[in-house]
Amino acid sequence: MTATALLRQHAEQQYAEELAALARADDRPKPQGWTLSPWAVRLYLLGGTLPDGFRVSAKYIGNARLVEIAVATLATDRALLLYGVPGTAKSWLSEHLAAAICGDSTLLVQGTAGTDEAALRYGWNYARLLAEGPSEKAMVPSPIMRAMREGRLARIEELTRMPGEVQDALITLLSEKTLPIPELSSEVQARAGFNVIATANNRDRGVNELSSALLRRFNTVVLPTPDSLEQEVEIVEKRVAEMGRTLALPAEKPALEEIRRVVTLFRELRGGATLDGTMKLKTPSGALSTAEVISVMNGGLAMAGYYGDGVLRAPDLAAGLTGAIVKDPVQDRVVWLEYLKTVVKEREGWKDLYRACMEVL
Repeated sequence: MTATALLRQHAEQQYAEELAALARADDRPKPQGWTLSPWAVRLYLLGGTLPDGFRVSAKYIGNARLVEIAVATLATDRALLLYGVPGTAKSWLSEHLAAAICGDSTLLVQGTAGTDEAALRYGWNYARLLAEGPSEKAMVPSPIMRAMREGRLARIEELTRMPGEVQDALITLLSEKTLPIPELSSEVQARAGFNVIATANNRDRGVNELSSALLRRFNTVVLPTPDSLEQEVEIVEKRVAEMGRTLALPAEKPALEEIRRVVTLFRELRGGATLDGTMKLKTPSGALSTAEVISVMNGGLAMAGYYGDGVLRAPDLAAGLTGAIVKDPVQDRVVWLEYLKTVVKEREGWKDLYRACMEVL
């Protein structure tokens, strides 16, 4: 399959040109096993211009110091835990860190309530195991085992969704940098460059607290929601444009004012007050993250492109907004209806959005 036919490329594929340009210009010291230096990794993530004039796009828009702490952590013997509410770009930052540091963001373990130790250690090809007994050929290495052998970064998504006993399997891996294989009376020792990036959020149900022993093996970086309206608008505008190109949506680029309106709405409901501070608001049960703003905007573009004239308008956004905000059909519907009547209806230039949302509520 050609790269253009892929719905979503890995970060190292999508930004291969930028990574190659950074590698050519990178003359700074590199930690052992790293593809780029910490300086180049920072530039890749935050964007900038190389000495030859090549422009590197920003992958993360936010606090630069948090990015520096994350990169510096991965150059030490401690693993990195990206922590925060849903939609704060934890997975996005994790993927791009791995792409820049080792050129491979695919060594991924997805944490769920059903994740077992084999996902972190190794499993077996049972047909071969029964026929030949325990052997290297019968073993199925986990992404973490592969990362240890190859000196790369392994990624663990939603670490706190894993059962506690599975989480504890990481303690030896992170402290001793060794994965014992009792069945073969052997072990895998990590090569230089190996480390782990984990993500976790504190809003979902079914979260399993991390033990103090495991937390000591991580350096935790808390990723906040965007600091300002302008910063969140910039993030949404950039990601909507990128995804619009990938999905080839037959709609015009959304007006900046339309993005600003949706971001304002989400920030007010998320914060429990209007941006000018004049009115307190009830908050819905959902996270109302920046990622959900991006989803609403892309859904609106699809509606405008396929069922309208290609220009994004309030009716194209109404159903997506309602779906993103009303997670609880009773409680959230009351919150949304009150916000529509007390804020949206009375705000100058927002009556079209009020009418469109009332039609689908």
